[in-house]
Amino acid sequence: MDVDDSAAIRRHPRSPRVAHSLRALGKSGLPPTLALSGERYHLMRTIKHDFFAATGLYRDDAGRQVVLKVGRIEPFAGISLKWVGWLLRHRELHFYRKLADLPNVPRVLGTVGDTGFVMQYVEGRPLADQGHIPDRFFDDLLALVHEIHRRDMAYVDTNKPQNILIGADGKPHLIDFQISWDTDRLGDWWWNRWVVRHLQRDDLYHLTKHKRRRRPDELTPADRQLLERKSAFIRIHRVLSKPYFLMRRRIFNRLRKTGRLLPEGSK
Repeated sequence: MDVDDSAAIRRHPRSPRVAHSLRALGKSGLPPTLALSGERYHLMRTIKHDFFAATGLYRDDAGRQVVLKVGRIEPFAGISLKWVGWLLRHRELHFYRKLADLPNVPRVLGTVGDTGFVMQYVEGRPLADQGHIPDRFFDDLLALVHEIHRRDMAYVDTNKPQNILIGADGKPHLIDFQISWDTDRLGDWWWNRWVVRHLQRDDLYHLTKHKRRRRPDELTPADRQLLERKSAFIRIHRVLSKPYFLMRRRIFNRLRKTGRLLPEGSK
């Protein structure tokens, strides 16, 4: 099912060019409305707007909520990157559909344009928020991640607590499969299986780090042993990603100091 994305894109006419180049939609914001299954949904807030995608929360007149995620369409340094947005959406939809039978993963409801899609809204709060963590939450989260691994797949993003939701039911829910990895897309051969196994181990490492931070009373001897081993994949990721995030932080800090604040939702 395709979603009607004919609504005009909002524009922010006087924002810094450099900051726009670091946003997936450039000067644009998410569409103010979208139509889904005959209902009109209105943008309530932009949740996140980074280099690769913009994500927003929408609600219809009956109070039903959905989430729209739109992949990159903005060029960078004069080079078109819309193909990146298309590719990332294609990959992420693959993983959502692969896990569509799991109640802890939101369902995809439709697509928007060339790089966007709509999914279910999960009532709850991210693990990144402070607050009580229910007993056995991490046991349930571990069971969910093990089920994902059983399907020859690695989630990859367990290091980000904002992608792990504590549902209104007290159960864990996972969102954002943009950089997940499996043996389907690149083939079930020895090198790809090796990559998946190492990424799966990193999933468990980061999950256990969250457990140590939020529920240290539930740590087991096996958890402590796992935390003592940090893979080469984690070290490489930190080396490669650090310059990018330092650059973003410096640019955004300068813009804030000079009073040229970025539009809402920019991270």
